[in-house]
Amino acid sequence: MNKISIILPAKNESAALIQLLPEIRQTMPDAEIIVINDGSSDDTILICDERQVSVISHPYSMGNGAAIKSGARAAKGEIIVFMDADGQHKPEDIPRLLAKLDSGYDMVVGARDRSSQAGIFRATANGFYNKLASWMVGQNVADLTSGFRAVRAKKFCKILYLLPNGFSYPTTSTMSFFRSGYGVAYVPIQAPKRIGKSHIRLLQDGFRFVLIIFKIGTLYSPLKLFLPISLSFFMTGAGYYLYTFLSFHRFTNMSALMFLASIFVFLIGLVSEQITALNYKDSDDQ
Repeated sequence: MNKISIILPAKNESAALIQLLPEIRQTMPDAEIIVINDGSSDDTILICDERQVSVISHPYSMGNGAAIKSGARAAKGEIIVFMDADGQHKPEDIPRLLAKLDSGYDMVVGARDRSSQAGIFRATANGFYNKLASWMVGQNVADLTSGFRAVRAKKFCKILYLLPNGFSYPTTSTMSFFRSGYGVAYVPIQAPKRIGKSHIRLLQDGFRFVLIIFKIGTLYSPLKLFLPISLSFFMTGAGYYLYTFLSFHRFTNMSALMFLASIFVFLIGLVSEQITALNYKDSDDQ
């Protein structure tokens, strides 16, 4: 049987860890459990020591993605399970993820139902990301931002350098696995309400979510994002040229600007496509 490592990034989640760690141990008694203490100011280290759980501490808060990378590098298991330390992921769902992984996949993600989303804003945003990602990869992406997932360690470690230090590691890892041709599957889960206060900030993270949309496109297939933008500039320029030609019998600077913008955007997308291909070539060589 493959050795299992369970990684829990934690920043001031001691209230949830008190209950969560014994449940994980009961469900997965032979698994390696590692808590990544991301600059916590509470008693996370004490709680882990009392429950004989390995803990890796960052000297200051480096971000959720940085904690994921620290855990992946330290894990000894052939399979890694990532889950939140705030009580939103149920340990009894871990065997379901592993069973799906054993059927031939490289990553299995716990897909939350709509009732598990934290508010209307988050539910609407996540639904939009799922549809966008599904269009980008040509596959059904049931939950792009879920942090509850089981992966094959060797393949996950190949894309560590692509992961950001912030909160979008689920997005990046999912798109990276699709881009690398690895098998990705989803298992439906229900996520209880988190224990403690959320670290998500509505205004700042709303802007971050917009950036993620562009990151999805440039990470997986830049031309699929840039080509429609290029075509929109071209069609606008052609439409305006038709109007000015019929009305004034001339070619205007605005039409020229739209045509040039169309060409520049297309070339940027083409160059981005080549850079992305090189990134994934490097990941395969690691």
